[in-house]
Amino acid sequence: MKTSVMGATAMGIGFVAASEPVIAAAIETDFKGIQAGEVMIPVGSFQLPAYVSRPEKAKGSLPVIIVVSEIFGVHEYIADVTRRFAKLGYLAIAPEFFVRAGDPNTYGTVADILTNVVAKTPDAQVMNDLQAAIAWAGKNGGDLKRVGVTGFCWGGRITWLSATLPQVKAGVAWYGHLIDEKTEGNPRHPVDIAADLKAPVLGLYDGADAGISLESVDQMRAALAKVAPINPAAKASLIEVYPDAPHAFHADYRATYREGPAKDGWEKCLAWFKKNGVV
Repeated sequence: MKTSVMGATAMGIGFVAASEPVIAAAIETDFKGIQAGEVMIPVGSFQLPAYVSRPEKAKGSLPVIIVVSEIFGVHEYIADVTRRFAKLGYLAIAPEFFVRAGDPNTYGTVADILTNVVAKTPDAQVMNDLQAAIAWAGKNGGDLKRVGVTGFCWGGRITWLSATLPQVKAGVAWYGHLIDEKTEGNPRHPVDIAADLKAPVLGLYDGADAGISLESVDQMRAALAKVAPINPAAKASLIEVYPDAPHAFHADYRATYREGPAKDGWEKCLAWFKKNGVV
């Protein structure tokens, strides 16, 4: 695989300008023992860019992890996360779900990205792209009986929605809205889909998050508990909160990074996929 540049930060090249100054703690995972770079995934007649990482010498089919980005798209941080999974034996795929709406790096603020990119990327399209990525994985060395999804912020919300798909075996959602305004493009949110879960989700949330209230986390827990007697996936889902962590505590390139919760969450993420057969 060969990395090609679609813009200043596309497919793991650098960081998005609106995501705050990059700090020295940013983790850099090398390419030793893995292959990583850009591929194009067919979605009907459309070609969806994705950053893909895999072990260089793999025996048999690989467990699959779909990595869903923050609102900043597939920049260096997300690409690095796929390489971390590849080092552990996974086929990790980070689709550029925003490619039809535009490049987040062309906007200087989070508000601009939300308005001009995220709002123009409907959930139905994302789910279709995600299923196409899973199908591609099955044709390129992935084991479709071992598919997990993990995502950050915007991707955390998408992780919950992806767990309603029959192909997904487990999900790990790092923060992300659980309750929000319903729109034509976003008709349902995680709190609305507990009854439809087909895979258990581990939710990793932050107690010092100004945008995602602990009240909404409690409402998600209540939604899961309500349907737990009739839905095994909802019953098996779990939400953990790091009381003093801010939003984006796993984002090691940002000032919000908190090493303790980030490392603990990562270990819990890996253990969750192992527990649920995605290993």
